Amino acid sequence: MKNHIEEKRYHIEIIPPKHNTEDLEKDMETFAEKYNRVMESGYCACITDNAMGRMAFQGHEMISELELPVNPEQVMIHLNTFHSKEKLIETLDTLKDLGVKYILVVSGDGGANMNRLEPKDIGSDALTVTSVELVKFIRANYPDFVLGVAFNPYEPEEAEFAKMERKLAAGATFIITQPILGKNGVFDKLLEKYPDIPIIAEAWMSKRAYLLSDVVGYEIPTDADYDPVATLKELVKNYPQCGFYLSILGFKTQYPLIGDIWK
Repeated sequence: MKNHIEEKRYHIEIIPPKHNTEDLEKDMETFAEKYNRVMESGYCACITDNAMGRMAFQGHEMISELELPVNPEQVMIHLNTFHSKEKLIETLDTLKDLGVKYILVVSGDGGANMNRLEPKDIGSDALTVTSVELVKFIRANYPDFVLGVAFNPYEPEEAEFAKMERKLAAGATFIITQPILGKNGVFDKLLEKYPDIPIIAEAWMSKRAYLLSDVVGYEIPTDADYDPVATLKELVKNYPQCGFYLSILGFKTQYPLIGDIWK
């Protein structure tokens, strides 16, 4: 993952079609177009797992169904704890067969129709399965994967750093944050504490900053003036030692601009 930062390889979020989409064929075509564009740019396609707790097709399902190319350095799959044991094993086996290298392990957002891993499913004696237990299981059974975990600078600081210690001890080797909206003191502490671990800052590329109200822990007005491109430029300037994960990126208007920002 360090080479991604050295080579200035963006991590570009791509969200697969939801199960209840009204036009699956069109959504699959759009997914393939975005994925192939990321491949052609030399960036890393980061495919979400039931984002916001909404049932969606999985990354490995999309890659297999659309017969998309897999460059191990250009694909990252998100994997959360809201799966049955059978689905988890199927996913990991398929990712291995496809040649996927990077997995971002997150606890995830659940939904009414979703299974959740039980500790016994992965041989854990924990009370519940979090990203810590899932990282430990994958590391023990699929050692070739490179595993990343999330860091939220808006959670209580002491508890979040304690969680990070457990995640790293379980086998994680890189970190991706929640959206960083500018200079951030807790994020600065993360960088200082783990200078040798690749850290990827999420850049929120939607103008609708108010959607982050629940994430940051305070209300962002719906009419808040937020310039995502300017924010990305600020992040690149302030944190040259980091990589950058672009969420909710506008492929028509913003994508042509990002190459000149981080170079």
